[in-house]
Amino acid sequence: MDSIHKTITEGTLATQNLLDSLAIELAVDVIRQIKEQNIETIRVLFADQHGILRGKTIVASKLVSIFQSGMAAPSTLLLKDSAHKTVFPVWSTEASAAGELVGACDVLMVPDPSTFRQLPWSPHSAWLMCDLHYKSGAMIPFAPRTVLKHAIEKLQANNKALVVGLEVEFHVFELVEPKREHKDATMPGQAVLTRNLTQGYQFLTETRYDQLEDIMDTLRRHCIELGLPVTSMEIEMGPSQFEFTFDPMDPMTHADNMIMFRTMVKEVCARQGLHATFMCCPNLENAAASGWHLHQSLVDSRSGVNLMMPSTGQTLTAEGGHWIAGLLEHAAACTLLTTPTVNGYKRYRPHQLAPDRIQWGKDNRGAMIRALMNCEDSASRIENRVAEPAANPYYFFASQILSGLDGLNRQLVAPEPVDTPYDNAAPKLPTSLISAVDAFEGSEFIRREFGEAFLAYLGAIHRSEWDRYHQTVSDWEQNEYFNLY
Repeated sequence: MDSIHKTITEGTLATQNLLDSLAIELAVDVIRQIKEQNIETIRVLFADQHGILRGKTIVASKLVSIFQSGMAAPSTLLLKDSAHKTVFPVWSTEASAAGELVGACDVLMVPDPSTFRQLPWSPHSAWLMCDLHYKSGAMIPFAPRTVLKHAIEKLQANNKALVVGLEVEFHVFELVEPKREHKDATMPGQAVLTRNLTQGYQFLTETRYDQLEDIMDTLRRHCIELGLPVTSMEIEMGPSQFEFTFDPMDPMTHADNMIMFRTMVKEVCARQGLHATFMCCPNLENAAASGWHLHQSLVDSRSGVNLMMPSTGQTLTAEGGHWIAGLLEHAAACTLLTTPTVNGYKRYRPHQLAPDRIQWGKDNRGAMIRALMNCEDSASRIENRVAEPAANPYYFFASQILSGLDGLNRQLVAPEPVDTPYDNAAPKLPTSLISAVDAFEGSEFIRREFGEAFLAYLGAIHRSEWDRYHQTVSDWEQNEYFNLY
């Protein structure tokens, strides 16, 4: 292993300070694991702007060169909407929002050896996640892990840290028709046909869990083998709807975990003739909407004290109030980051255990922010219920950190909590993707904290998605007007 250590240390990534000494030691250990466990292939991946893993698969013997020099990937992977359509004029010098990514050039994938995972459903293969850089070695300002790293660094500079816990809802269906005919290979591909694994609304019902125990056990065991800190597996509200919860961890670890979890669920289910989806509101009869609830505790990084745990007689700590106020003030601007799909806005309906306006409440599941804070409860926290499970976790977590930090720095004051979340004058959340894009692009907070490049980049991608959706003739229009006029 000494020669491998020397090769990596003298490689391009190390000499450009893209791999530090700790990463090099971890890389050598990864190579040792690969040899001991007879791993044949490595899936070298990055999370794109939609939170989807992309990348290439290499034979195990070539991994040393990846730690030595990185891997090239087409930059157009960063320039696509959710239909895989490239939305920037990459053949033109006018592609300003794409930064240096003109001409469909390559970007540099820099492996993070701490993310290495052998795949329990494919033991001869493993995952290795990467950060993205320009070919010069410079960071790409809108690359998801980079965005979150910068937000974490800003919080650390204030001697604070965020601890987050995940509650993720999703559906698992039986796959009836995979839609593999040539006519179905559109952009995006035609939706597959499915049916429920269980029938009817049976929230937290024991007999429903027993019916689904085989797939629940499989997913739970794979979580554990991947190192994901799964806590519970639950039967959610709707037919074939699940919820998995995870212990609290730091934001970067849990952003990686969320990406791994979603991908694992889809890949494992597909191998068993099932279809898993984290789509918020599937267009299926009697289906329930899925949400993603993010628990957050603010911690003093020097003492480890939970700054959201109130004293006797307090409802909120000063820091907890400032954090909530920051999240509320920037909620509309950040909705594009918490709810990035056209579909996700169909969840924001009253009396559906989902928020439809910008407010907070004490242990109130109808409010956007649910405060779970009690005197001497070291787990005191808030739960932001705004996000859809398709959200990019790196962007979502960054939005929470930077919004909350702005509340702290400006000492914003939280309004009074609400008891009737669907019957008050609180401002509404954006009601469509385009209204969220408008709020995002019009926000000086986004421009200042995330940067002009990020604002222009993400705004362009989601405007393109909205245009495709808006210009498509819907079934509603056909039924409404085709016979009448």
